[in-house]
Amino acid sequence: MSCAVASSPVFSPSTHHHHHGFSSSSSSPCSSSSSPFRLRLQKSSSSPSGLRNYCDCNTNVTTTTTTTNNNSSVLKRKRPMRIDIPVTSLSFGGMDVNNKVGSEEEREIEVEREGWSVYCKRGKREKMEDRFSAVDNFHGDSSKQAFFGVFDGHGGAKAAEFAKEHLHKNIMDELTKRTDVVDAINQGYLTTDLDFLKENVHGGSCCVTALISKGDLIVSNAGDCRAVICRGGVAEALTSDHRPSREDERQRIETQGGYVDCRHGVWRLQGSLAVSRGIGDQHLKQWVVAEPETKIVSINQDCEFLLLASDGLWDKVSNQEAVDITRPLCVDSVKPAALSACKRLAELAVKRGSLDDISVMVIQLRNFFR
Repeated sequence: MSCAVASSPVFSPSTHHHHHGFSSSSSSPCSSSSSPFRLRLQKSSSSPSGLRNYCDCNTNVTTTTTTTNNNSSVLKRKRPMRIDIPVTSLSFGGMDVNNKVGSEEEREIEVEREGWSVYCKRGKREKMEDRFSAVDNFHGDSSKQAFFGVFDGHGGAKAAEFAKEHLHKNIMDELTKRTDVVDAINQGYLTTDLDFLKENVHGGSCCVTALISKGDLIVSNAGDCRAVICRGGVAEALTSDHRPSREDERQRIETQGGYVDCRHGVWRLQGSLAVSRGIGDQHLKQWVVAEPETKIVSINQDCEFLLLASDGLWDKVSNQEAVDITRPLCVDSVKPAALSACKRLAELAVKRGSLDDISVMVIQLRNFFR
């Protein structure tokens, strides 16, 4: 989510940003669907990509003719000046949906698709630094293979944006070269990190990704974004947060000549960063590694849904609470409402005091059961 925030638990020191007076609570949604502060993309039944419903916005120029005595004049109504409305940039490659958020005007984004939904809410910062990625048509099998990711930027959104655009492509490329899927994902993360460092751009990003392939769920993370699976109503974390306070991470950092200390109640690497793995963070690269931890789970009938979220949620809502709120809307409901579940979780985190960006994605695993 970000650095450059005086009270951020992730990065310190930071630069103070002015608040533009927007409410930090999402409990009162925008009253108008045309509000520039919210973008909602719903399921489309008329088009496989859904793009037509949101992009066909050209308006014809109207021409009116009037006749006065012998003089005929044509009055042309001028096209009004184009208004740039902040919207999400959609990239469709067989339901490949990638978002581009971050302008000062955008406070939240919500996307609903068959089998998955995501909701992102900006925290107290002026710009959203979270990103997400969803590729339903991974390797050409739209029904059984997919890739999802949540990326939490700090020190700006550049690293999260870069990971969102390139990580799944690098993993896909590695899968064509290697038979070991864990090695392929590991190299995909490392390649993405190396390529971003070549950009010589400030900032970094935590990542959590889920690759669904051949009946398996392969979850990876670098940083403190988290994946939680629901099996028969029971929450199980599939990832472990990479923070300097974790004993093995602390030992690794100290072995490499770094140090970990506690500032204002938060354990930090080199007195600065509150995560120990991620993409980017060039000035701390000696200790902030991009190598992910990966876990493989076979998808069976007990696997109900998967939650991917940034720490803006997990710092305020426990794993089981998140499952308990999501399950009635996704499993016990005749008409699943995963997007509503995402929003309820974000609202709960805000209600409990979260000032961070919050991104929540729900993936219906039964859609991918072979």
